Amino acid sequence: MILKPNPLWAPNQNATLPTVMANVSIESDFFSVEFIVEEPIECFRAEVSEDNGRSWEDSCVEIFVQDPSNNGAYFNFETTSRGYMLAAHGPNREHRQTLPMESISKIRRTKQTASVVGDLICWGMRIDIPAEIFGVSSLSEIRMRGNLYKCADKAKLPHYLSAFPIKTERPDFHRPEFFQEF
Repeated sequence: MILKPNPLWAPNQNATLPTVMANVSIESDFFSVEFIVEEPIECFRAEVSEDNGRSWEDSCVEIFVQDPSNNGAYFNFETTSRGYMLAAHGPNREHRQTLPMESISKIRRTKQTASVVGDLICWGMRIDIPAEIFGVSSLSEIRMRGNLYKCADKAKLPHYLSAFPIKTERPDFHRPEFFQEF
């Protein structure tokens, strides 16, 4: 799937934005997403240097998934181009609990090292989230709902892309009412 900018959001207007492709795979043991990113140098930032840091400020890809055990909550997994992840769970933006480092260490992150091609930074990230993180033993019979995102709030050119449309006036990824089935 292709992540697209919301043209109503001011940061996305009149700008050359990243191109992002994502491939979602759901197996019994893992929920996996592979992202391929090509972004203008002005969109790229890589400053975060720890898990559960401010990933959204850097070039990052994000997976938001409705909790299969509790439809009133969702998980967010935000991974920078360097492989650092913020992972949290809760019912909305204000009431989130970061996942313990023990849980985050079980999430495989396979990065494609960033390279420069002309005026673009090209990088990739594969994220494999074990079923146990979602509190289930298998994902086989579960319909996974959510959305995928790309952003970089503190880049010279901030931007916000999503796989499924978000109908808000300003960028806001914490909107589970716009989740769709993967």
